Amino acid sequence: MSSLIESDIDDICIGLGADAHQFSGKSVLLTGARGFVGQYLAAVFQRLNSAYLREPCQVLAMDNLRTPADTGTAPDQDPHIAYVEHDVVQTFRPDSKVDFVVHAAGIASPHYYRKFPLETMDVATQGLRNMLDIARDDNARLVFLSSSEIYGNPDAAHVPTAEDYNGNVSCLGPRSCYDESKRFGESLLRVYVQQFGVDAVIARPFNVYGPGLSREDYRIMPNIAARLSSGEPIDVYGDGSQTRTFCYATDAITGFLLALLRGQPGEAYNVGASEPEISIIDLLTFIRDEVPAPDLEFTVRDYPDSYPSDEPMRRCPDLTKAADQLGYRPSVPFADGLRKFIKWSQESYR
Repeated sequence: MSSLIESDIDDICIGLGADAHQFSGKSVLLTGARGFVGQYLAAVFQRLNSAYLREPCQVLAMDNLRTPADTGTAPDQDPHIAYVEHDVVQTFRPDSKVDFVVHAAGIASPHYYRKFPLETMDVATQGLRNMLDIARDDNARLVFLSSSEIYGNPDAAHVPTAEDYNGNVSCLGPRSCYDESKRFGESLLRVYVQQFGVDAVIARPFNVYGPGLSREDYRIMPNIAARLSSGEPIDVYGDGSQTRTFCYATDAITGFLLALLRGQPGEAYNVGASEPEISIIDLLTFIRDEVPAPDLEFTVRDYPDSYPSDEPMRRCPDLTKAADQLGYRPSVPFADGLRKFIKWSQESYR
């Protein structure tokens, strides 16, 4: 693990403050453990065990390795972290009682959810239901990592987008296998809270990036970094006017864990950065000028068949609810996060 990622892990542990001690002596079931977010989470639990907790927490880390594993953030061998290769869609029963469940499994890259649409739907629905059943049986607390894509393509009056916006999503569009399965997963979670009293919350990530993202992920940030490493022009799909806010990994992982530890059962919380909202073209110009990456070139082109074309034109979270109820306040400046990610990628994408 690079020194840059080591400092990220420390920042997350510090950001949790006294809440981190809720994990002391407890057990955690983590799905999607070999993915980008999952590896960060596993590394955080390892660091909590070694430097912060009075008693170590035991982590059961699950993944089916369906898509290419992300790299660089997985913790070293640890006696308190056990990895199991298992498809979360299939029935699973841990050998011992679980105190926390983090359902981070999912196929979030459009390239892969177009390739594996049924698997994408299954993991957000049946996979989540399996985890909710474990939480119900063990009286465990669960967080479901949903997606900002449940909002679809919001109108201007709902940007920044708050959690009470119902969404503008096509149930038949090329992204629907991802968007609609996440929406159904949220409904499923709410039913388990209402009918069975399961202590479960929803986190909705907004464009999370950072060290560890696989160059084969094919979303905008790893695509930029991979092309910079190879010296190739960067592909911009559509016309590049679509806007996003980008959340560096330390802020996102802190937000997910705060939702797990502080969130109200059955509630959803946006986790991301609320500024700057920046177009893809302006993002590339910013990277070229401020990172700096003077050799950066980009080409505007049509969407390839493997990438769904109906992406939202704007995506920017209203973080008021997360700030008020979770104490969530992202702190990594945009330029700093970009520089850290590009620096890591230049060392790793070779």
